[in-house]
Amino acid sequence: MAIVGIGSDLVEISRVAEAVAAGERGRRFVARVFTDQEREFCESRAAGRGRSYAARFAAKEAVMKALGRSGPWGFPWREIEVVGGGRSAPSLRLHGRTRRRAEEMGAGRLHLSLAHGQDIALASVVCEEDPAGA
Repeated sequence: MAIVGIGSDLVEISRVAEAVAAGERGRRFVARVFTDQEREFCESRAAGRGRSYAARFAAKEAVMKALGRSGPWGFPWREIEVVGGGRSAPSLRLHGRTRRRAEEMGAGRLHLSLAHGQDIALASVVCEEDPAGA
């Protein structure tokens, strides 16, 4: 199988945590960027809330890079969903235009790795060719 896309992104945890905590503006940011399931997971993390949001934000950016559409003209944030994490390995679920782009590229499997330190969250995404499409 061939790799058809790779993307990675680093995010400052403190910047995302501040954005999330910014009152009404923060609530709009969270609603625009994260799915209901992602918000539920991050909010359940208590002390790790900012790290969880930051890692998921980095994952969304990494997916856009792997699919060749980063920047302001990328994909809608909520079309890229990080599922799992915590005690289970995180994975990706794509929706809409984002899923169609992955299919066009032949990306049948997406691999996600998340990590974070004191104030940095890292996400790496590898898009692997769909063996059925080969």
